[in-house]
Amino acid sequence: MRTALAIARKELSIYFTTPWAYAVFTAMVALSSFFFVDLLQKFKQVQDMARLMGWEQLPPDYNVYRNLTDGVVVQLWGTILIITLFVAPFLSMRLFAEEKRNKTFELLMTAPVRPIEIVLGKYLGGLGVISATLGLTIVFPLLLSAFGKGESGAALEWSTVLLGYGGLLVWGATCMAVGLFISALTESQMLAAFLTFTVLLPWMLLSGVAQSVEEPLRSVLAYLSFDAQLQNMLKGVMDIQSMVFFASVIVFSLLLTHRTVEAQRWA
Repeated sequence: MRTALAIARKELSIYFTTPWAYAVFTAMVALSSFFFVDLLQKFKQVQDMARLMGWEQLPPDYNVYRNLTDGVVVQLWGTILIITLFVAPFLSMRLFAEEKRNKTFELLMTAPVRPIEIVLGKYLGGLGVISATLGLTIVFPLLLSAFGKGESGAALEWSTVLLGYGGLLVWGATCMAVGLFISALTESQMLAAFLTFTVLLPWMLLSGVAQSVEEPLRSVLAYLSFDAQLQNMLKGVMDIQSMVFFASVIVFSLLLTHRTVEAQRWA
């Protein structure tokens, strides 16, 4: 494990000494800030309408705007989930592909390091950088907590906010595990990013496909959909079934990566 942690520290130092990671951080902050402001404006409009007309006169869908937690933060987590779908492939693409392109992968394979330590080290490094990227977005609920106001006194329900944020981190960890495996298959970083996105996007949209098919296929596709598994977690509901699902995807992806690296070592 010590070797894996040393590889993870090396990966993190590479990420944070190159402009690429900071470009991703800037894109994440810029995009999430845009949607945060948009959600705040929508929240204010609905609150103004409710004061004039009463909540009973508004469509039932507007009930989520009764408080900042459901009206802004939960919806913001849903938006950041989609942004992560685009950002994660660019963070994971270099994990193995860059080593192959720079011809340092062969040196790594001949070093006295076990493939499982290489895979875990690379994954922990990627997990660190995606956590840092998502960590930047916690500033938005902090701002609401500092300057917002709710009927009960507290602006936000922090248990819901933090559980939803945990769901985002689980989602980021899953994206990095899938991206790590695909990065191990190619020496082209852009191809790795493209393939990772190509795998994650349809997997996310399976819940929509499930609506157009009959049982029992509908239940199977709905269960396998990232989107369906994340919905309760983003709303602050602790869902053990979803946690097991994402843990299984992560472990399976790491096992595939391990087998790929091991095969390339003896090729």
